Amino acid sequence: MTIITRFKNLIKDAQNIVITTHLHPDADGLGSQIALCISLKSLGYTCFCVNEENMFERYRYLDPTGVVLSFHDYQKMHPSHSKEIDLFIVVDANNHTRIGENMTTLVEKSKEILFMDHHPCAQEIAALHCIDTTAAATGEMVGRIIKAIGVEFIPEISLPLYTSILIDTNSFRYPSVTSETHKLVSELMKAGGVKSPLAYNLIYGTKKIGHIQMLGMILSSAQITDDESIAWLSVSEEKLSKYHVDAEDTLAFVNYLLVLDNVKIACMFREQGQAVKVSMRSSGDVDVGIMAQALGGGGHNHSAATIIQGSLETVTKHTIEKLKIMLKNASAHPRN
Repeated sequence: MTIITRFKNLIKDAQNIVITTHLHPDADGLGSQIALCISLKSLGYTCFCVNEENMFERYRYLDPTGVVLSFHDYQKMHPSHSKEIDLFIVVDANNHTRIGENMTTLVEKSKEILFMDHHPCAQEIAALHCIDTTAAATGEMVGRIIKAIGVEFIPEISLPLYTSILIDTNSFRYPSVTSETHKLVSELMKAGGVKSPLAYNLIYGTKKIGHIQMLGMILSSAQITDDESIAWLSVSEEKLSKYHVDAEDTLAFVNYLLVLDNVKIACMFREQGQAVKVSMRSSGDVDVGIMAQALGGGGHNHSAATIIQGSLETVTKHTIEKLKIMLKNASAHPRN
């Protein structure tokens, strides 16, 4: 059974639908969520986008009609709907433990749950859900499904989808981008009226001077291993406070390291309380998704992350040493 057929079968008898995404959602999760909700509403379904928390202010332009609600607002505004959820859809994740405590209570009240994702997962999960690990972004897969159910790419659908693909491919630079990705993007621009410069500026071009100053300071302290195969940045909470930069606005910092000659793994270590978020990128053959799993996290082969307890200095030192070992082993035993 194809992903599109599975989706059509599930929505056939599902009048009341809730769509959510993972905690601290990025533009891929939010864009997919918004576009899918608007599409299903246009077909006559009662559909709500509900997340554990309020949407970050920087993403609100993706949702001009206000379809995304926090769990609190959903319970307050539509108290009876949660008692009769036919289909609970999770986009950009394949595990309901990532959606938040309150949202998990809605899973228990739903007749069916469906994961729509492009991250690697167990075959047993993929067999029952809409999982496509070849898609460059969840937004790409959702875009294909929206086309298949006969919904046109209007601006309110196209901009969120375009942005989801733009973000999750690092501006179309990852190996997961294919001709099919560009075909869909072309349709979003032609039929949906997306203007590429405007879409880029809306998601990337709204920074304050403190952001640029902090970026310069962080990049000036970048480090690299002796063989130049691993490069990394460190972001402390003290620096975030000093430059008045939101932690989420540093997500793209690590991508700057990918331009370095010979680099195979780019990392950013960002302090958050008593733990450190480790973001990893690869533009080549190295599978950082597998490496992130080994460190307790996960992701794609070219973009992954994990959270490790400990100080920024200690986590950085120990993680780089582990990455060196894994990289050396991967080089000695290449995959077929």
